[in-house]
Amino acid sequence: MTKPVDVIYLDEADNICVAAHDLPAGMSLQVGSHEFVLCDDIRMGHKIAVCDISSNAAVLKYGQSIGLTTDTVRAGQWVHVHNVKHVSSSKGYEKATVPGFKPDPITDRTFMGYKRPNGKVGTRNYIGILSSVNCSATVARTISSHFGDDELLDYPNIDGVVAFTHGEGCGMEFGGTKHEMLNRVMGGMARHPNMGGYLIVGLGCEQSTIGYLVESQKLVQIQGSDEQISGPPVLSMQDHGGTARTVELGIEQVRKLLPRANAVQREEVPASEIVLGLECGGSDGNSGITANPAVGAASDLLVACGGTAVLSEMPEVYGAEHLLTARSRSVAVADKLIERIQWWEWYTGLFGESMNDNPSMGNKEGGLTTIAEKSLGAIAKGGSTVLEAVYEYAQQIDQRGFVLMDTPGFDPPSVTGMVAGGANVVVFTTGRGSCFGCKPTPSIKVATNTPMYQRMIDDMDINAGTILTGVSIDEIGREIFEEVLAVASGKQTRSEVHGIGEDEFVPWTIGAQL
Repeated sequence: MTKPVDVIYLDEADNICVAAHDLPAGMSLQVGSHEFVLCDDIRMGHKIAVCDISSNAAVLKYGQSIGLTTDTVRAGQWVHVHNVKHVSSSKGYEKATVPGFKPDPITDRTFMGYKRPNGKVGTRNYIGILSSVNCSATVARTISSHFGDDELLDYPNIDGVVAFTHGEGCGMEFGGTKHEMLNRVMGGMARHPNMGGYLIVGLGCEQSTIGYLVESQKLVQIQGSDEQISGPPVLSMQDHGGTARTVELGIEQVRKLLPRANAVQREEVPASEIVLGLECGGSDGNSGITANPAVGAASDLLVACGGTAVLSEMPEVYGAEHLLTARSRSVAVADKLIERIQWWEWYTGLFGESMNDNPSMGNKEGGLTTIAEKSLGAIAKGGSTVLEAVYEYAQQIDQRGFVLMDTPGFDPPSVTGMVAGGANVVVFTTGRGSCFGCKPTPSIKVATNTPMYQRMIDDMDINAGTILTGVSIDEIGREIFEEVLAVASGKQTRSEVHGIGEDEFVPWTIGAQL
């Protein structure tokens, strides 16, 4: 990748470049061997034709097709939704044919984490109030809101008491897809290594029964540093006298959990215990050029440490999945990815929608034109190592290295799935300026461009926009990696400073609402 002052030219095969800042019509540019004059005003992150492109020809970015032109495009013209269309790619996949990058092992990096009796390591220490059904959501919130800063003064090792509420839990087939997806999420949150204890609150007559949740997810309540284990505390509003009495009992239960959870201390653990969720939201034309590749460099460093990097958002893999099937560990892993892609084509088609409906209006304002372009930039977060596994939504992540989880492109349910699967840190890239948190897991915000970083500096943790002015991707990748270790050790992210992350718990479920 060459880095002119004014534009970014990603691959010598490309017939477009990307504006590094706002450029005026009439400006003369030389990009590689191409010389031309801008026909239009071009905003930062938007594409410019570097040569004439005939009608119905491929528009090439990253050396890959991102769509076809709808008319002849002249050198210097703006290339976007008005003259480019999405076309589904042919599905001839290579499977496990390209060896992924194998980094030299890194064995000396550590962080200060909370070791749990089950062998997992937390980066935070929360008490969770889990609502089994929407009908108990208010009770769960009321219990958690009782424990403000004053109530927690005597428990310095506890990050807070947080309620995990949702809009599901009934009107579904018992044991069906919708129920099992919700069950995986709630079970994953209960046993998450960032949870020092939890309480489950239900109404009592819901389809998502607490008994089935506890039994199927094999939930236990860790009771303090002596590692004594008993059944989890559960409350049923119908069995315990209604709203007020359940709130009272819930507060009593949490007060019993607090000293036990507080007794756990941070200790030095290897970086291999980090499970890093990778997310991009409010993406722009710079996402695949700056922040996402830099996160990919950080992911490679974490994998070299023996840790885990989790790519997500299956609709934002679509159009770039062939690059991942080729570097899958095995044909079986590649086939699992292809099966998930085909499922998404079927699923969106049920509602008369297209995978190309994924780029939001904000994405397009930021310069992204098609889902293929967005996906090619999005998968850069996963770095360059072998794809080891593909997981269902909220499935427990048990494979180290670079993996993929099937989540939707919408950020809150996507991150919820990764966190429920075990992610104990999240890195979230954004070009438009997403303000996102995800308790109980800290979320590190990486800006793709400097103007947005400066405008929203109170919400951003790292500025990858400096890549547009010559700082290397590897340098920013190293900065992100070091920030991951610092945050895992207790450094607060900007979203944590603002208290963001409770309302962003959004389980994804599919199926009929009965």
